[in-house]
Amino acid sequence: MIGDVLVLLKNRLNSHFRTMVSGTSGYGEEKVFFIDSEVKTDQPPFKLDTVSILLFNVEQEKAFRQGEPYVRLSSDGVSKKVQPDIALNLYILVSVRFKVYEQGLHYLSLVIKYFQGHNCLDHENTPELSDEIDHLIIELFSMTVTQQNELWGSLRTGYLPSVAYKVKAVIFQTEDTIQQISTSESSSSGRLL
Repeated sequence: MIGDVLVLLKNRLNSHFRTMVSGTSGYGEEKVFFIDSEVKTDQPPFKLDTVSILLFNVEQEKAFRQGEPYVRLSSDGVSKKVQPDIALNLYILVSVRFKVYEQGLHYLSLVIKYFQGHNCLDHENTPELSDEIDHLIIELFSMTVTQQNELWGSLRTGYLPSVAYKVKAVIFQTEDTIQQISTSESSSSGRLL
């Protein structure tokens, strides 16, 4: 599901770029890619003349809690015991690496404008959103200079113009009931170990 979210964002940005720069020569092809994970360590993983998306952190959203995390109503109205849902926040970095520096900054501005105007993706405004995901909230995530330095150091490359976003909340649900576990617990609860 995490991969689906990143592919969705990549495709939405590519579509936005085609709309914004239509009629300009050389801008019809895709500009947004994932980083190249098969490059040698002495080469940057960011392709030239592209916008790159990178997942750099996954965090559990603790504020999103259900009243009874182990109980869920099924579609037929029956209460079932299940493993609790896990809500995750994805931290993504969108960076630009262009031979012409100003062109990279132009694309970075287009990314910021897009997510400013489309900060909530749901099934109404994003029909290609996976059925497993109800909606996504995309917030600008400001990093300190120290955090940026650590991130770019871990990527083993020099700083590139970039912007970070927090994508919340991707919810992992399980439909597997834990009725068997609770039944076995009750039968063994009278035994001494």
